[in-house]
Amino acid sequence: MGDVGREGEDHATATLRELNEELGIAENKAELGGQLAERSKDPMVGGREVSQVERYFLAHVSPADVDPARATQPDNIRDHRWWTVGELRTTHETVYPVGFADLVTAVAGGRTPERPVVPAG
Repeated sequence: MGDVGREGEDHATATLRELNEELGIAENKAELGGQLAERSKDPMVGGREVSQVERYFLAHVSPADVDPARATQPDNIRDHRWWTVGELRTTHETVYPVGFADLVTAVAGGRTPERPVVPAG
């Protein structure tokens, strides 16, 4: 998701806002669980390097509640889809965080990490 953490906003609240802005999911339609993973990177933005921390949360969402037509800030999202774990394991697409298929498998098996996973890469 894009820029999060507006003044006075915690990460969970920012995640719900971003789901609404970028995917058109009404904030009362997403049940947010705990933070599962975290990834840091230093991309170039406007010709200068900035530090960015991405936080990945477990979210329970009905497919019917994803409506990009309601998104106010789609951030160049052109399409969306649901993936199986097998597809995540075999895709040639870049998927973050690294090891996401293993994380999904663990969570689906009831093994939610006690602390966010911070994979290398």
